[in-house]
Amino acid sequence: MKAIRVLAYQNMPSYRKPTSFVLKESYPMPPYSSVIGMVHAACGFDHYVDMDISVQGSYYSAIGDLYTKYEFGKGTKYEAARHNIKVSSAEKDYGMIRGTGNVEVLGDVELCLHIRPHDEAMLDQISFGLTYPRQYLALGRWEDLLRIDEVKIVKLKSTELEEQIVLKRDAYIPQRMEKSFDENEVLFKGTFYRLNKKYVIDPTTKIRRWDERVLARYATKGSLINSLETVIVDELMEPVFLA
Repeated sequence: MKAIRVLAYQNMPSYRKPTSFVLKESYPMPPYSSVIGMVHAACGFDHYVDMDISVQGSYYSAIGDLYTKYEFGKGTKYEAARHNIKVSSAEKDYGMIRGTGNVEVLGDVELCLHIRPHDEAMLDQISFGLTYPRQYLALGRWEDLLRIDEVKIVKLKSTELEEQIVLKRDAYIPQRMEKSFDENEVLFKGTFYRLNKKYVIDPTTKIRRWDERVLARYATKGSLINSLETVIVDELMEPVFLA
């Protein structure tokens, strides 16, 4: 079994939680759907390519930032005392309010991603796309540029480690994998997130809906993995948590 190992860096990205509005909170690492979308953009895919993703990384700190936001209601008539932007059309003038909002951003994010397409014949194509992307790469918001530091095809294997290992980075660990671990030693702490992974477009309404979500625990650096259990590791003997 092979996968593409990607080491990357971002300065101040935000991976917005879909349920946050007043303050746009960020996930501690990008969700699977964001990584998959980035891969598709890099390779110029015009159809969905099934793949499994492992997301690990770290960040220095979380801080608050301001952004410009626009608020408007459908068909809202322009009122000078209420709106600070007027949008004119042939029918009438519409009103819009421009103001500021708050967003949570992460500082100095370092990522270690493993990408395993279901069709291994696409490994070279995806590796080439990440090395020479069709457009500049972003992860999170459109402006959250992604600096790729390394792209390498690595071998993965299932193994029984002779001694317990310590996570070198934070990691998303799918809940379905927890049965392979000792709950008292491995995932004793961590926040569960239901992360989007794959979407489909309804052929009738043309509306996108999420077809696959992954319940994953956010395990922090230093978490212990039991030495008696079988885990997937890469060539550096680092654990990989594919979802």
